[in-house]
Amino acid sequence: MTTPEQLLQALQQEIEKNTYGAHPVELYEPIRYIMSLSGKRLRPLMTLMAAALYTDDWRKALKPAQAVEVFHNFTLMHDDIMDCAPLRRGQPTVHEKWNANIAILSGDVMLVRAYDLLLDVESDRIKRVIKRFNDTAAEVCEGQQLDMNFETRWDVTEAEYLNMIRLKTSVLLGFALEMGGIIAGANQQATSLLYEAGVNMGIGFQLKDDLLDVYGDPAKFGKQVGGDIIANKKTFLLIEALERAEGTTKTELNRWLIAEEFDKEEKVQAVTQIYNTLEIRSLTQAKISEYFDKGFDCLERVEADPARKVPLLGFVHQLVEREY
Repeated sequence: MTTPEQLLQALQQEIEKNTYGAHPVELYEPIRYIMSLSGKRLRPLMTLMAAALYTDDWRKALKPAQAVEVFHNFTLMHDDIMDCAPLRRGQPTVHEKWNANIAILSGDVMLVRAYDLLLDVESDRIKRVIKRFNDTAAEVCEGQQLDMNFETRWDVTEAEYLNMIRLKTSVLLGFALEMGGIIAGANQQATSLLYEAGVNMGIGFQLKDDLLDVYGDPAKFGKQVGGDIIANKKTFLLIEALERAEGTTKTELNRWLIAEEFDKEEKVQAVTQIYNTLEIRSLTQAKISEYFDKGFDCLERVEADPARKVPLLGFVHQLVEREY
């Protein structure tokens, strides 16, 4: 039985071999740079694990799996420009290290290279994969636009937020699992369940990120706890707090939200206390569990050899329990 560690090692070796292009160096070096800032490789690993549910020849999914990772990093490169983000995974973002024009153009090439990698899908399945990839890519852009729209709104509802994170972050995880099943020859019911599992898990992961930003251990979380509070980011926690706060609690929350000058640590402590008063932490944990349970239910219903499902289920359980 192939382990997640073996799949990840094979994937990393393939990613390191990919040069994307040579000249002009200013165009291709930023691509190699962002791809070297090794993230979790969660999405392409999911593609390989889904393929391994149905075939021992999971290597035929290696290049398509890379396509998912290249596309994901393309969106990060462009998102960083829009967000004026100085750092990505603890290192300077591409537009900071080079400039915005180079980041835009290099990102464009990454999208093209993603299609190149998808060409490795077998001919009888490639049309379906490309169509699903195109639908997913458009949805990711829709989610990013909604996220930007929310920056100037204070009436964002829970349903709107959940739909935004579904589009911006979750559908790509769903596609990654679905594509692995398609490449390995799984039937329509199985690939649909894999997709739904990925989408629900993706929403759960994003909600957990929202929660960890407030309540995470800084030593494990890897970035400043309370960053979302400082930036007035419309997270699930803030949206719920705005809806539930009343009287002096509401007045206090609004005071911190409109304050232009403040001590960051004091704001984080004050808003966190408001969340505690409103029991936002337990509410968010319940919502996280709801989506993870939906995801596991879909994975359990996927028709595959139970022994082959053990590595995937074990890996996802580890991700669910993470504290970073």
